[in-house]
Amino acid sequence: MLPRDELLSGCSDPQDFTALLDLADTVLRTWQPLWSPFLSAPQREEALERLGRLTELSLRSEGGRTGAERQRLWIGRSDDGEDANPQDNAPLMGLDVEGNFLFDPVEPDDIRSALLALGLADGEIGDIWIRGDRGAQALCTPEAAQRLDSQTGHVRDVEIHIEQKALAELQLPAIRNPKQLTSVEASCRLDAIASAGFGLSRAKVVQQIRNGRLRLNWKAVRQASKDLSVGDRLQLQDRGSLEVLALERTKRDRWRVRMERR
Repeated sequence: MLPRDELLSGCSDPQDFTALLDLADTVLRTWQPLWSPFLSAPQREEALERLGRLTELSLRSEGGRTGAERQRLWIGRSDDGEDANPQDNAPLMGLDVEGNFLFDPVEPDDIRSALLALGLADGEIGDIWIRGDRGAQALCTPEAAQRLDSQTGHVRDVEIHIEQKALAELQLPAIRNPKQLTSVEASCRLDAIASAGFGLSRAKVVQQIRNGRLRLNWKAVRQASKDLSVGDRLQLQDRGSLEVLALERTKRDRWRVRMERR
């Protein structure tokens, strides 16, 4: 049996993590590996850290594209030898969500809400990316793609048409190559570092915070004045992520910030 009390102690989302523990128990009992629903990035990182302590389990995650934020977690037994971590890809499919958003710009969260309204569960939906004013594409479970194929729905007043796609047919967002940056700032404030790292004005950064598009270590942040520390990571929707690698005082009592953008 898994040490549930120990694994759940201090967990950020006990309900969802309990569901993962149930999967892990099933794997250990039946000797059959299982894939989890889609997990958010903080859920995945916490699951890998906590379940990774258990020597009897083998874990890996996939999201259908490089750098995917939402991914499915594969859970197997570590005592199955080489077969404990097979090279088979995760069971994933794509969705093409078409609509005319020329006069009503859309965001990934709008598409997600529309898919949920059509009956999908949150764990059936992976990453979503916008394709200009024509709509969006998304990753999902094969079962969800089959249910929504040829369905119609609405994002506000815009009608959308949904078609399932194989992963090879999707037009995936461009992959960002890691880039290290250095900037000298008057402080370690979030808005200062985000402005330098993402190439936005401070006013734009504040607007992104108000809109809930900028996150700190995958969590919503509301204070532009919050000081960052080494290891902190910022995620900005549609613009990638930024990690603080080093903070050093200069002779003029400013801060030299070294960061990596992905």
